[in-house]
Amino acid sequence: MTSSDNRPPLLELTDIAVHFGGVKAVDGVSISLDQGRIYGIMGSNGSGKSTLLGAITRLNPLTRGQMRFDGEDFTKVRPHQVAHLGVARTFQTVRLIDDRTVRDNVQLGVDTALRSRRRELMSSVDEVMERVGVTAVQRMRPSELSYGMQRRVEIARAIVSRPRLLLLDEPTAGMNTDERDEVSELMRTLQQEGLTQLLVEHDVQMMVDVCDYLFGMNQGELIAQGEPEAVVADEAVRESYLGKQAKDA
Repeated sequence: MTSSDNRPPLLELTDIAVHFGGVKAVDGVSISLDQGRIYGIMGSNGSGKSTLLGAITRLNPLTRGQMRFDGEDFTKVRPHQVAHLGVARTFQTVRLIDDRTVRDNVQLGVDTALRSRRRELMSSVDEVMERVGVTAVQRMRPSELSYGMQRRVEIARAIVSRPRLLLLDEPTAGMNTDERDEVSELMRTLQQEGLTQLLVEHDVQMMVDVCDYLFGMNQGELIAQGEPEAVVADEAVRESYLGKQAKDA
């Protein structure tokens, strides 16, 4: 994929590999994300989706490959420097500080930004909590919340820094249908404001409804990419994601 207005891709990964000993969690993945679009990665458990997000945020060391953000190489920068570039994420497993309130947890997202921006961002905490729907529980501890509500807090913490790229790792896990719809609507609103998003999600219908472009992964490799409906219908994706029996049915 290339940008339609001659801008460089916001994110460009070339031949990315993450090996843990003999396990090739990610092996030779090349993708690019244009600015202002919503992308999705689909694949079965263990296909390398979350490992790839960890590589982008420098939490998983690269075995090989190059990463560029807005045209600049960031392959060897430290995790906190990736955040300073304007990359934020949520995690597959909720990572909130339980001895702090919801509001405190959201405010921690401000700390990932450059020091020069923190005062400005702190003033937007209330607005972000309202947008994500956690204002009413802001004085509670994460352990007092439902799993779906904890997910909302994580999303709020990620977007309070006003990132340019948001990585969402199964953001609607534990949510009911109404809550998933609300998160989908929030993603579309953020897109309208120019935020590029990369989504890992097992809800196939949500991926089709929300994403502009999908990547299919299996066993650490990219096996398909393109328009969501085409990727979901791809034979290799269906067999790896749904299983051969379901594909044949």
